[in-house]
Amino acid sequence: MLKTELERHLRYEPTKTSRSRIKKLRAMAHPEYRLRVDEYRVFCDVVGAKVIVLAIVPKAGAGELLDEHGVKNS
Repeated sequence: MLKTELERHLRYEPTKTSRSRIKKLRAMAHPEYRLRVDEYRVFCDVVGAKVIVLAIVPKAGAGELLDEHGVKNS
């Protein structure tokens, strides 16, 4: 299911934000986007036509991931 959702939401319009699925992380320069898939969070950057998936973590670990590896906007 996770693979299907990644394909569905990130293949054609990876930067199309929505309330429920894709969110642009305003305070973060890296990762740029978060995709919500059930109890998982997918963090990615979009560079041109490429989507770079940086991490797939359970919802409970999302904050810790951003604290440890996120780069805030300056």
